[in-house]
Amino acid sequence: MKLQNRIIAITGAGQGLGRAMAVHLAREGARIAVIDLNQDHMDETKAQVEAAGSSAATFTCNVADEAQVEQTFAAIVAEMGGLHGLINNAGILRDGLLVKAKDGEIKKMSLAQWQAVIDVNLTGVFLCGREAAAQMIQTGEGGCIINISSIARAGNFGQSNYSAAKAGVAAMAVTWAKELARYKIRANAIAPGFIATEMTAGMPPEALEKICKGIPAGRMGTPDEIGDTAVFLLLNDYMSGRVVEVDGGLRL
Repeated sequence: MKLQNRIIAITGAGQGLGRAMAVHLAREGARIAVIDLNQDHMDETKAQVEAAGSSAATFTCNVADEAQVEQTFAAIVAEMGGLHGLINNAGILRDGLLVKAKDGEIKKMSLAQWQAVIDVNLTGVFLCGREAAAQMIQTGEGGCIINISSIARAGNFGQSNYSAAKAGVAAMAVTWAKELARYKIRANAIAPGFIATEMTAGMPPEALEKICKGIPAGRMGTPDEIGDTAVFLLLNDYMSGRVVEVDGGLRL
């Protein structure tokens, strides 16, 4: 797929890694459908995309709400003239131990903690992937879907909910690659390790130092390195059904 003037939708694009990927793809000539819940954040992303030399449109959407997702992807095609790619990036954290015993008391991860992450990080990816694929089939142009997974998909301490969701979105990418190939739609996933974003910047310096010491590359990744991976997966028409780990050699 050539990226010049191609329309790429990115969920969770109002900030963080989603915004960084939006700007990175804009530098390659892609037009960006910015999907998020915060209009101010989306407007900031839109301005940065335009400063990078491309164009963007914003779409307010709760990815866990089926009706909103259906309306959003129909609106993207109607307003922007098509859809050629989707990056399923939106996600939340609700970390906690499955059970924790202390002083004779047992605390448990609540169903609300579990369900909130599953709703956004797994069901949201399913809904957006489904609607993007439906629109791509209708336009007849094909396209590419990229799910943002994580190295936590292999299991990570304190993240039963997040790890389960990220394993699920990786598996869905492989499944979709098999199912959607007949429509010229490819699907892949990216599994980042520790990436330097606003979220990690707020961590204590000693915690960041400890993390970096455990990474063979000796540092956290950059959002642009995830953007480079997204560009590669969008450009390479023979790349499908794969989960690309971008983690500096770290394996959980």
